[in-house]
Formats: sequence, C-alpha cells, structure tokens
Amino acid sequence: MPYYNRELSWMDFNGRVLEEATKKENPLMERLRFLAITGSNLDEFFMVRVAGVKAQVNSGYKPKESFDLSPQELLAALEEKTHHFMERQYSCLHRSILPALERSGIRFLNLDAMDNRQKECVDKYFKNVLFPVLTPLAVDGSRPFPQLANKSLNIAVRLESKDTKEREKEKAKDKDRDKQFAIVQVPAILPRFLELPSNEGRAFTLLEDIIIDNLSELFELHSIKAACPFRVTRDSDLEIDEEAEDFMSEVKKSIKRRKRGRPVRLELLQKCDKDLRSFLIDQLKIKKNEIYQLAGPLDLTFFSKFAGIKGCEGMCFKPIIPVAPADFWGYDDIFAAIRDKDRMVHHPYESFDCVVKFIEQAAEDEDVLAIKQTLYRVSGNSPIIAALIRAAENGKQVTVLVELKARFDEENNINWAQKLEKAGCHVIYGLHGLKTHCKIALVVRREEDGIRRYLHLGTGNYNDSTAKIYTDVGLFTCNSQYGADASSLFNVITGYSRPPEYQHFAVAPHGLRSFFVRRIKIETENAKKGLPCGITAKVNSLVDPEIISLLYEASSAGVPVKVVVRGICCLIPGLPGVSENIQIISIVGQLLEHSRIFRFENGGDPKIYMGSADWMPRNLDRRVELVFPIEDADLKERAFGILDTLLSDNTNARIMQPDTSYQHVNRRGRSAFSSQLTFYKQAQERLKALQHVEHDSPLIPIHSAEEVR
Repeated sequence: MPYYNRELSWMDFNGRVLEEATKKENPLMERLRFLAITGSNLDEFFMVRVAGVKAQVNSGYKPKESFDLSPQELLAALEEKTHHFMERQYSCLHRSILPALERSGIRFLNLDAMDNRQKECVDKYFKNVLFPVLTPLAVDGSRPFPQLANKSLNIAVRLESKDTKEREKEKAKDKDRDKQFAIVQVPAILPRFLELPSNEGRAFTLLEDIIIDNLSELFELHSIKAACPFRVTRDSDLEIDEEAEDFMSEVKKSIKRRKRGRPVRLELLQKCDKDLRSFLIDQLKIKKNEIYQLAGPLDLTFFSKFAGIKGCEGMCFKPIIPVAPADFWGYDDIFAAIRDKDRMVHHPYESFDCVVKFIEQAAEDEDVLAIKQTLYRVSGNSPIIAALIRAAENGKQVTVLVELKARFDEENNINWAQKLEKAGCHVIYGLHGLKTHCKIALVVRREEDGIRRYLHLGTGNYNDSTAKIYTDVGLFTCNSQYGADASSLFNVITGYSRPPEYQHFAVAPHGLRSFFVRRIKIETENAKKGLPCGITAKVNSLVDPEIISLLYEASSAGVPVKVVVRGICCLIPGLPGVSENIQIISIVGQLLEHSRIFRFENGGDPKIYMGSADWMPRNLDRRVELVFPIEDADLKERAFGILDTLLSDNTNARIMQPDTSYQHVNRRGRSAFSSQLTFYKQAQERLKALQHVEHDSPLIPIHSAEEVR
C-alpha cells in the first residue's frame, strides 16, 4: 500500500509554514511570525518525534507495517531533512526578512554598529537590569557542568586566568591546563531584545549580544578568549505510570523528568570556537549528527513577540475581530435560544464569548442542577474555569474531566484541577490508558415540563485564547436524544458504565473506527451501484493505515474523495489505479485550521459530522473522542458551505502531488479567493442582516446578548 511516512510528512507541513515566511505578498511582521512558528514547531518535533525515533533505534524496534520505514532509515532521512530545513530558515531570515526590515527602517545592531548614545543605553541596561540577574557558572573539577533547562539559551565561555600571561613560559608544555570554561544562561525572564534610541528608523539589539559584550564584568580575574551562544533540545515525551496510586503526583514527577531528558539536538553558531564546541560535545555527550551549526540568532521563536511590537501594526495582517454570532442575536437568555433551535458558531469569525456565556449563565441560573464538562487545553486565565468554580460554590453538581496528559499543558491543567477540587467540583483525570480529547459540555436544567439537557459540542478546546486564532465549529443543542448520548458518555468517563449503543454520537475508542469504516464502505458500495457517492473531509492529520486503505478502495471504485489536511498526510493522491480520484488540499494561512468535518454523500441523502478526532490511530483507538452529526436542515447547509468554501480557496491552499510535494492552487485567471477572509465576511454579513431587520422592525423586541464589534 502506498504510504508516506508521518514524520517526513510533518516536516513537509512545517515547510509549507516556512513558505509563508518567504512570501513577499505577506505582511513583513507576519512573515517573521511564520518563521517563529516554524521554530516552535521544530522544537516540539525534536522533543517528541525525533526523540521517539532515536529511542526506537536504540531499542531495536521494528515497524509493524511492511510499508513503513525502519527507525534507522527514518532517522537518517530526518537528520538530512532537518539540517536542510534549518538552513532554509536562516536563509529566509538573512537573505529576505532582515533586509526587508532594514528597508522599512528596522535594524538589529551589534556593538560595532552602535553610536555612542546607543552604547550608553546598552551599558546602562546591563548594569541596572541584566547584571543583577546573571549567574556565571564555572565548570571545573569541583563544579560540574550545570543541568541546563530544555530549550534555554546559554552562552559558553572559554577563559584564561590573567595570571597565566606572567607564567606562560613555565606552562607552555601543557597548553590545555589553562583552558577554563563557564556557562552563562541568557535569562528567559527578560525580553530577548532591547530597543535602542535611534535618529532614523528603529534599532534593536539582542540580549545575548549585550551579555557577550560585557562578559569581562562577570569574570574579572580572567580574560575572555571566546564565547558562543548555544541551545539544547531534550527528549521531552512523558513516560507516566498510570497504575500509580496518586496519578497527579506521578504526572508531576514525569514533568520534572522531562527537564532532564537526554539531549537530542545542540544548536551552535557557525563561528563557534573549536575548543568551546569540543567542550560542549564532551559535556553533553552529543553525537555529530545531532549538532546544528547556524548563522544565528539561535531560537527563532522570540520573533513571534518581536512581530507584535507597537508601531508596526501596518506590517501585520488586518486583524480578524470576532463578531457576535448571528445565531444568538436577539437573545439575552442563551437557553431560550437553544430551546428554539439548534445553534452553530464558527470561530474565530464568530465570538467564543457565547461558549463562555453558556457556562457562566449555567453557573448563575437557579434552575440549573448540574454541569459536566471535559477540558483538554484551557487558557492561563480561563473564564470557563472561573464559571465552573462559581457554579460549584452556588451549590450545583459540577463534574469536570481535566486531562492531565495533554502534552506540554500538564502543569497548567494540574493547577486548574486543584483549584476546581478546592471549590467543590468533582474532578476526574480521565480513563486508564486513554487521553480524553472530546469537546463536550452538558448542562442539566429543571424546567416546567421536566428536566432538559443542554449541550455544547465542539471541534476545538475550551480555550478562549486559542479560539481567537484557531478555526473551529461548535454546536449548541437541547435535542433529547443527543442529551441521552451525552449522559451516557459522561457515565462511561466518570464511572464503570459499559460503552452504550449511542443513538447519534460516534465515540472512540470503542465505536469511532467502525463508524468511519462503515461510512467509507457505504460510499464504495454506492459507487459500484451507480448511486451518488463522495467523501469530503477536513482533518488536521491523515495517518491511519486502515482509513487510507479504505479511501484507496473507494477511489478505485470511482468515489470522488476530497480531503483538506492541514498537517500530516500519509495518503498519496493521484496514483493511477490507486488514488486517482483523491485530492488532498492543505490550507496554511492567517489562522490555524483546526476543525474536523466529515461529509458522506450517502446515495443522495448527504450526511455531515463534526468532532474532535483526526484520522490517526491514536484518535480512533487510544483516546476518548466524539464525532456528532449536524441534523438541523439550515445548519447542515451551512456546514456543507464551510467545506465548499475551503475547497474553493486559491490563496492559502496547496494541492498534494503524487510525488508528495505540494503546489499552490493554479488560479487560471480567477481572482484571489481566501476561505478564511470569506468566512469572516460571511459572519459579518449574517450579523449585519439581522441588525438591519432590527433597525427596520421597531415592533420586534430584539436585544443583543453580546457586544457587537
């Protein structure tokens, strides 16, 4: 079976992000932001995926599937690809972005290029701010090499005692005796860059350059012979003993172990002193192919903050400011709106505030008896957590599943879990061996005609921060059958209930794989019978071998398959006799595409589903995931329209070729069409239409529940 390796495919995805940094039509600061994203992405890739491949090599692991690469083959391919990729990053920075910044009046200066006023500013900053924070760490027989934090930026220094010159004749026989080394960490607590006074344009300098220029202040008894910034990336994939009696304590221990993980990458400047390089290799026990010598500056992620400096807003994308969702226009009572009709919101074009308000109103409503919710990744100052705490304090039954194993959000989630428990919430940490990734909130309310269950079902996290930059869709409903499914799902998560036969939901790990298998096979059979058929899907990743094999079978039977895959795609489209009816599209733009949507033509009665799951083995087999149908006729049409709009993109879309490369959509003379800007325009127009009706119909008492922006 044709199958493209997932790690290599991920590197191709990061390459598409890097392409956005090279595009001259993108605003300059956004190009810098895309470059920073590639750096952040690559950090995590090394910490988890590359580290995992290295572990497989060391353990002698053999792939289960014959069509995939062996760990040794993959590691060699990744090392070549990552070295080449990082060269491209710095080529983009030095040959394209920095010259463009300079033409726009923004420069990065080293000490040699500064005038006296700028040098005076740097000197003052070093003495008043930097010097008190810095801690020089000597490395010798009595002081071992320090345990450096993962991804921290450090400076290696080679020193020579000032006494040495007076006795250099006596010590000439032992040249290495006088080589002394030290480490200075660049403090992450301070901004990485400092703005300098400038007579024309704007000037900046980097923190590590200031430190290097003032090393003599830190080592007064020594001469500075060489200095070089460096950075270590460590294996950071957690190994958690899920049998531990105190699971939270075990996760905390694992987080600490992450900070001490084995180095998997050493980044150095190209002009690094030979002795310093040897010193670092020896101390870190790093292999030659794990060393990346770069033009600098190291750690490109700081450019994300730099891209947001005040005064450069004209060099950024025009912001997408969420509007009040049209589906809730005219309602002060969010429960009344949901009782009247199912509601759909499309973020970030429509505000996430309605999701927050759903929980906040439930917390204060005297008739609400219980709230149950899953939390995977939440923001640092989450209004949803605050609302859940208030609900518990108001005497409501509040049950929250907080996923402690959400990678790199573990500490944040532990903090929230403890605060929720203190407030009286029932906090669950998930099922043994499974991550709970589904996005669902259930509100149980007492009403005149009995108990009613209100639901929010989503494709994205309950995170008010990422909801501004991730595209996701949410459904609000009080459909009684959906409510019954939701109660059954929570009973499985919180108790010992056997997975039920859901009426509408498809839930992993027990029923989601079989659901997708069945739906794809129906399309294949319909194609053979000459009935209307087709599969359209939007996912973050397409990795699962069984799903890929079934899509190949569907294609061979004549089913048109269109998949919008943002990141990893192991399916290879356009192969004669195998996948010639499959089109793979990747959209990388101003916003991060995150929603998962699935359409099946179903013999002329199309079905559409949304949810939290990608087409990956982990989502189908090793997580609690939820996929739900959209059944309201109006919302179905709107959901179909979302997929159609994505497939029409000719600005941010690239099409995967049979050789696994990606090419921009050929416009063929058509005007530029951005799906993301179109969705934003549609959200604004839907709201304006309702505002117009209100303005022209003074007898209809409509009051907005949200601020209209």
